[in-house]
Amino acid sequence: MFLAGRGALPLAPLWERFFRGHEGLFSVYVHAPPGLAMNFSTDSPFYGRQIPSQETSWGSISLLDAEKRLLANALLDFSNERFVLLSESCIPVQSFPTVRDYLVGSRHSFVEVYDVKTKQCRGRYNRRMAPAIRLPQWRKGSQWFEVSRDVATSVLADTTYYPLFRRHCRPSCYPDEHYLPTTVNMLHGARNANRTVTFVDWSKGGPHPAKYGARDVTVKLIQGIRRTRSDRPCLYNSRPTSMCYLFARKFTPDTLQPLLNISSAVMGF
Repeated sequence: MFLAGRGALPLAPLWERFFRGHEGLFSVYVHAPPGLAMNFSTDSPFYGRQIPSQETSWGSISLLDAEKRLLANALLDFSNERFVLLSESCIPVQSFPTVRDYLVGSRHSFVEVYDVKTKQCRGRYNRRMAPAIRLPQWRKGSQWFEVSRDVATSVLADTTYYPLFRRHCRPSCYPDEHYLPTTVNMLHGARNANRTVTFVDWSKGGPHPAKYGARDVTVKLIQGIRRTRSDRPCLYNSRPTSMCYLFARKFTPDTLQPLLNISSAVMGF
């Protein structure tokens, strides 16, 4: 599921190479700004895959609404069992068979969940959410998630917590960073890995992760991401694993050709 906030999918050729040869084992959904027509060839996995959309803006409930629209459309296909949210700046760092086996074989969903006593986490809690959500239940995490079908269905069926976020989670509270971590932890905590499978580099500080440009793309960079351990214990089916990440971001449009040049040798597609 691609949440294309800026409209285009500049890295689509890399994803087309990733999906090639695995037709019937996946489906693609794209949420782009309304009125934007994306031109793909009829043999592209992105052809005709735009869903009805609405405008989104960073930090608002509109992003969460877009995620729900993507999940709603993806759930209509009963063969879909695992659901991955990605952006136009995301890339795969593993091959399709590796990603599919990893997700299908997992007993857990991958929603990042953590609790820290800072203004960026607990400081965003609004007491008006009580008693349904209390401060000790408040969580934060990455917007980019992977969930099983039952968790996705539960998120769409929620009429208790979502209205509270719509009313009370406004800047400097960001619903896309708190709604899923909080609700999944409350409702499905034992079945969640409490981590994301999408790598981002926050080492430079600030409200946004580091960006990678064409000159940053090297074999060493991709291999490093593939080997990177998360900052907390990285478990797969409750056992330690050396494979923490399946995807990575943020890659700018000019990284496409350098990524295509090394994808076969490094990522296996």
